[in-house]
Amino acid sequence: MDKNVRKIMDIKLERTKKALLKNNMNAEILDDERAVLEYLKTTIEEGTRVSVGGSQTLFECGIIEALRKMPITFEDRYEEGLSREAMLELFRHAFTCDYYISSSNAVSENGELYNVDGTGNRVAALTFGPKKVFLVVGENKIVKDLSEAIARIENIAAPMNSERLDKKTPCTVTGSCSSCMSEDRICTSYVATKKQQNSNKGRITVLLVKKSLGY
Repeated sequence: MDKNVRKIMDIKLERTKKALLKNNMNAEILDDERAVLEYLKTTIEEGTRVSVGGSQTLFECGIIEALRKMPITFEDRYEEGLSREAMLELFRHAFTCDYYISSSNAVSENGELYNVDGTGNRVAALTFGPKKVFLVVGENKIVKDLSEAIARIENIAAPMNSERLDKKTPCTVTGSCSSCMSEDRICTSYVATKKQQNSNKGRITVLLVKKSLGY
């Protein structure tokens, strides 16, 4: 990356980290995928239960394969041959897990998280349930505020994730959201996390990565 671009991105990362801390969420700035894996391996305790949300970022970082090899009980939603009902049951198990790992569709420089879900399991677990939540977020997902977060969802995350999931939605044709009523629509639950209560301080940790990751 050009050194001037890198300098400005580092400023945004630091500003975002400080804002997240102010909003009672932990935040770390990591250099790359390898640093993310090392962080998780040294933080997740042996013998605990771990679940994950649907996330392209987790695959790009090698997190799914790493979890399968760790001395933990991994509630693996990506297990081959898993039925829809079995997957839904894993989604329910997530609420009682020790750790939940996913990404965020957008993180504002004000320290806010913005996420849009289809089934709703990811935003539900983010909001309540698992004891600790880790969100792995590439710097490409940092936005100025919630208005930019919404624009990012509509023009980047939703169309690309719909394409990835082979959904027959208008956004896979036009490249942007049209608030469709398609049966394949993946945008149904919209959640903005602006702050953690003092009693939940530090439950969510946002791992800000100096790479472009996911959609």
